[in-house]
Amino acid sequence: MAAARGWPRKLAAVAGALPGRGGPGRAPGPASDTAAPATAALYVHWPYCRKRCSYCNFNTYGVPAVDEATLRSCLVREAQTLLRLSQVHSVTSVFFGGGTPSLASPGTVAAVLEAVAGAAHLQAGAEVTLEANPSSTSTPALAGFRAAGVNRLSVGVQSLDDAELRMLGREHTAAEARKAVEAARGLFPGRTSIDLLFGLPGQSRDAWAQRLEEILRLCDDHISLYQLTLERDTALAAQVRCGALPTPPQDLLADMYQTACNVLVAAGFRHYEVSNFARKGALSTHNLSYWQADQYIGVGPGAHGRFVLRAEGGCSREARVQTLEPVTWMREVQSQGHGTRSRAVLSPLEQLEELLTLGLRTDEGITHERWGHFSPQLSLQAVFGEPGEARALQQEGWLVLDSSGLRCTWAGLAVLDSLLPDLLWQLQRVLVREGPRRRKEPVAGAQGLSAATMDNNG
Repeated sequence: MAAARGWPRKLAAVAGALPGRGGPGRAPGPASDTAAPATAALYVHWPYCRKRCSYCNFNTYGVPAVDEATLRSCLVREAQTLLRLSQVHSVTSVFFGGGTPSLASPGTVAAVLEAVAGAAHLQAGAEVTLEANPSSTSTPALAGFRAAGVNRLSVGVQSLDDAELRMLGREHTAAEARKAVEAARGLFPGRTSIDLLFGLPGQSRDAWAQRLEEILRLCDDHISLYQLTLERDTALAAQVRCGALPTPPQDLLADMYQTACNVLVAAGFRHYEVSNFARKGALSTHNLSYWQADQYIGVGPGAHGRFVLRAEGGCSREARVQTLEPVTWMREVQSQGHGTRSRAVLSPLEQLEELLTLGLRTDEGITHERWGHFSPQLSLQAVFGEPGEARALQQEGWLVLDSSGLRCTWAGLAVLDSLLPDLLWQLQRVLVREGPRRRKEPVAGAQGLSAATMDNNG
């Protein structure tokens, strides 16, 4: 069945090509984000790596030496500035991503967390995650991060095969990955996640099944499973393009994904999001804040954010992107308190598009309550219950709309990217029909932003 709809690629690509973006139609405005005390998740971007992996197109930089003292002071200042502008009362989670944030000193992590706690309430027991590479996760270093306030670790294992790791340009070996995960589990029991890639050039179905068995013997209670995306301008994509490495067949990719889902669910994991699996309740609360369209603040070079500028009298959510290049970003933070490069008010339609695109990634989907926060006048039933694309997808077994809300079936979740264009088109058509027509009015000096991409936000 999956082959009939096509195998999914990155949702950001779909969201970036939404029909009618910035067009004339708007539905009646969403429930105000300023109606209740503001909460938000916080993402902190460490932009440096020792070297760039062959598949990576994230906002990362390899430099001979890092001026960590200046970077630390800028991360602290920007966090304080954006928390003040958002007037957030409580931070629900913090995620240190990158780049390779495990290259930072525990003192930098501690300074940022102290600043957050000083500018807003950091909830007791709030999830504080640090991304770590096996090549920079000695037990003393991990113990230092734990003392600084980190209580969850995300380890970039990617593969347990040395040849695959070399192809990916990773610094670590499979043995080092195993050692790093074991050390992390000793210090963060039940809160150690591992990242794993599949669909690598030349990877076979049998080899993948064998890797899954090894992963189950090694892992803790959370696994993030990603299909390798051959991003333009990366070394690995160039090798595939010139024929030096084979392109994985689409049917094989679908089989690998389905095999992983079956194996992990049989081992007690809940498949709670397209690429994420957890058991014993070890879901990532930070990433759930993205998928549930909660407010989040992005700090650091290239970080993304979605929040209301209450301090400026704002009542609508803005999409913000920080300056990409670290040295330029630091100069901007030092001169004006933050390094925001672009900001744009999201229209009600754009907010609902993001809610739909991200919310349907989860097994829960979009509840009536959450939809009502963004669309108090038009219910889920009013938008997707009428004859049209959504009803056809329900009849075909891809989608469910019931008393719980709107969600994909298991078959639909595997091909979500191919369902979204129909759903987004129906959403736009209904809202344009129901809402007044008026021009979008961006913030002065704002640049248009595509819908949320989480690539640099954890």
